[in-house]
Amino acid sequence: MSNQTETLEFQAETRQLLQLMVHSIYSNKDVFLRELISNASDALDKLRLESMIDKDLQADTDDLHIEIDADREARTLTVRDNGIGMSRDDVVALIGTIARSGTAELLQKLRESRDAGANQELIGQFGVGFYATFMVAEKVTLVTRRAGEREGTRWESTGAGTYQIETVADAPQGTSVTVHLKPEDSEDNLFDYTAEAKIREIVKRYSDFISWPIRMTVERAGEEGATTSEVQTLNSMKALWARPRDEVAEEDYRDFYRHVSHDWADPLETIHMRGEGTFEYEALLFVPSHAPFDLFMREGRRGVQLYVKRVFIMDDCEALIPNYLRFVKGVVDAHDLSLNISREILQQDRQIQVVRRRLVRKVLTTIRDLKANQEEKYRTLWTEFGRALKEGLIEDPDNRDTLFEIVSLASTHDPAEPTSLAGYVERMKDGQTEIYYATGESRTMIENSPHMEAFRAKGYEVLILTDPVDEVWVEQVGQFDGKPLRSIAKGQVDLDTEEEKKSAEAEREQRGKEFAALLTWMTGQLQESVKEVRLSSRLTTSPACVVGDAYDMTPTLEKMYRAMGQEVPPVKRILELNPTHPLVTGLRTAHEQGGDDTAALTETAELLYGMALLAEGGELTDPARFTRILADRLARTL
Repeated sequence: MSNQTETLEFQAETRQLLQLMVHSIYSNKDVFLRELISNASDALDKLRLESMIDKDLQADTDDLHIEIDADREARTLTVRDNGIGMSRDDVVALIGTIARSGTAELLQKLRESRDAGANQELIGQFGVGFYATFMVAEKVTLVTRRAGEREGTRWESTGAGTYQIETVADAPQGTSVTVHLKPEDSEDNLFDYTAEAKIREIVKRYSDFISWPIRMTVERAGEEGATTSEVQTLNSMKALWARPRDEVAEEDYRDFYRHVSHDWADPLETIHMRGEGTFEYEALLFVPSHAPFDLFMREGRRGVQLYVKRVFIMDDCEALIPNYLRFVKGVVDAHDLSLNISREILQQDRQIQVVRRRLVRKVLTTIRDLKANQEEKYRTLWTEFGRALKEGLIEDPDNRDTLFEIVSLASTHDPAEPTSLAGYVERMKDGQTEIYYATGESRTMIENSPHMEAFRAKGYEVLILTDPVDEVWVEQVGQFDGKPLRSIAKGQVDLDTEEEKKSAEAEREQRGKEFAALLTWMTGQLQESVKEVRLSSRLTTSPACVVGDAYDMTPTLEKMYRAMGQEVPPVKRILELNPTHPLVTGLRTAHEQGGDDTAALTETAELLYGMALLAEGGELTDPARFTRILADRLARTL
C-alpha cells in the first residue's frame, strides 16, 4: 500500500487560498520563483540545524545548494535543493493544508531546546509560499525525500482542488519542484520564465544575498557554432550588512549604495548597525550627498529595502522609516517579522515599531554627530535635506529634542552663518523672554519688510524662515527651552525697556487721542479688508504694515491649505500706521480739515493698505484699481 497512488482533496481553506493566490494576493508573478528559492533555502537551513542536533542523522551535507533547471521546449522550470526534504506525511500536512508549518514547528522545537541558532536562519511557511507557483503553472510536480529516510514521495496537482501523491524509490535527498508553465500565449504569462535572462533578473532582485549558492547550467556558444554547458552561481551570497564593519571595504559600501539607490554619486554617510536582544536585525543605511529630484513630490520613492533572512521582501518599506527621513536609502534585514501571506505587506506589529524607533534614533544621532564633528558634511546634508528634516518637528514629537540639536536656521545675527535655536537663546538680550522669527518667501523680502524695523533699530535678533514647512512647525512646536516662538508679524510689539515705557507713556497717550478719529474712520472705510486700524510700535520708517492677531493663521498658511484643496475662512488682518510718518500725519490733517467721506481720503487709505500688503510680499485683491489710483496721484504731482 505504501507505493499506491492516491488522489486527495485539498483542505477547504487551502482551495480558497489557491484561488486567492492565482487571482489577487501577489502583485507580481515573479515572486513564485522567489518563494521556491526561499523554501529551498529553508530546507537547507533545516538540514544543517537538524544535523547539528541529531548526530546520528544519515544525511549528505557536503555540498548544500539550490539548483535551477529551465527547459524552454518542455516549458518547465525546476527548483531543486538537497536539504531536509519531506516524508509522505509531511507533504500531505504541509501542502494539503495551511493549518501547520514545518518551519514554525522546528522553530518551536529548537526554542524549547534553547538552541542559539533556532531563530537565525529560517523564514516563512513552506505550504503558503509553494502555492504561488499556480499563478504561472498549469501543473506542479514535487518529488522529495526526507534526509535519513529511504523512500521518497511524488506529489502532483493542477491546483483545481485535488492532488495525486505516491511513494517513489529513487528520489534523491531534498526537494525538487517542477513548474509546468502555462502556454506562451496565455494572458497569465507576461514573461518567459524559462529564459536565462529572466531567471537571472529574479534571482538578482529577490535572492541575491541568500547564503546558499543558487546554481544553473547555461549554454554558451563555442567555436564554429558548437555549444558548451557550464554551471554558474547566480547569486552573490554577499550580504554586506551581515558582516562586521571592519571587514567591509569603503569601496564595497559605495558599490552597494549605488546598487540600492541608483545614484552614481558617493553617499555622504554610511550607517551600519545591528539590533540584538529579543528581536534581531541588521541595517545598512546611507545618507545621500544630494537630494533626489522627487524628494518633495507626492509620488516620490519612500523607505528602505526590507529583507527577512536575506530574502528580498519589498523595495520601499515606508513602515520602517518616517516620511521626514525619506531621503535615507539602504537595507534592513530582520530575522523574524510577521508578514502577511504574500510576504509583500508588513503587519503593523510591535516588532516593526521597535525597529523603526531604533533606526530613527540612530540616523538622527549620526546627523547630530556630523554637526558637532564634521562641519562640511553637515553643511551639505542640511542644504540638501534640511527642509525635509524640519518636517520631523511636526511629525515626530518623541525625537523633537534631538531634531532641535540638528536644526540650523538663518537669522539676522550673521547673514553668512545659520544658527541653532540654542545659539539664539544664548545671545538673547537681557529681559528678552521670546524667540522672534519672521516667515516669508525669501531672505531679502523678510529683511526689507516693515515688520523688521523696530527689531533692527533695537538690536533684537530675528530668525528668518523661508521654507513652507516653517509656517507649520513654529505654530505646532510653540516654544523652545521654555521660551515661546513669536512671529514679529503678529500681535502687539513692545520692545521698549521699562524706563522707555515710562518716558514715552504720556506721548503715546497723546497720539492715541490725536489719531482716534482717523483710526475709527479708516477702520470703517477698509472694513471689507481689515478688522482694525491702529497705531504701530514696530515701525520706524515705513508708513504702514499689515499684521495678524496673536493666534491668527498667516496668509502663507492660508494659501498652503487652499492649494491642498482645504477650504479655510478668509482671515482679516490689522493695519498698523506709523504715527511719525509724513504720509500718515498728512492724512490725519486732511481728514480733520476735509470731513470723513471724501473720495481723495478714501483713495489714500486704500493706497496705504495696498502698499503695506506689497511691502510684506502679499497680493492685492484688485491690482488694477490700485495701479489706477497710484497713477492718478503721481500725475497730479507733475
